[in-house]
Amino acid sequence: MSSSVGQVIILLVNTLGGLIVLALLLRFLLQASRADFYNPVTQSLVRMTSPILNPARRIIPSWRNFDIASLLLTLVISTLATTLMIFSAGFVIPGIGTLLSWSFLGMLSLILKIYFWGLLISIIASWVAPHSGNPALMLVQQMLEPLQSLFRKVIPPMGGLDFSPIFIFLSIQVVEIMVVGTLRQGLRLSAQAAMYVIGI
Repeated sequence: MSSSVGQVIILLVNTLGGLIVLALLLRFLLQASRADFYNPVTQSLVRMTSPILNPARRIIPSWRNFDIASLLLTLVISTLATTLMIFSAGFVIPGIGTLLSWSFLGMLSLILKIYFWGLLISIIASWVAPHSGNPALMLVQQMLEPLQSLFRKVIPPMGGLDFSPIFIFLSIQVVEIMVVGTLRQGLRLSAQAAMYVIGI
């Protein structure tokens, strides 16, 4: 396989695979946070992911409010995408255990990124358009609310100021360093290999 063809395949797999993985993780997080199912953005996400998710749901049941099928399907798609990109780059494909571990790490990293950017968008929106009825902004706030409420129980608002976003940002950074960083070293995920792992 020529290098130019390999680069095109890597670009396509990384882009399409990344979009599918992101959509599945968003659906998992929105269901876990009990976001509005009838929100237009949610409905678009459901229509986009149902063709590949519904068959998996027939085999893999949900647990409480967590859609386990979404997570496992995300892991499978991410692993397949990583395998194809490594092969297209001309490198030796690692064992299945390594590929699954790298993909799981990519999923964890992507979830942290979703919460980081979601929180940042929510903060900016609260300054620019505090009473916006935008469906996407409402969905972001609904997704973040369970996490923020946990922090509010420990650090309640003082003087009308909510400090939970600050501590969520700090917690995300701590998890990135202590968990993602440590796992990345333990799994020997080099900077070059990380280029082919969705979410890293």
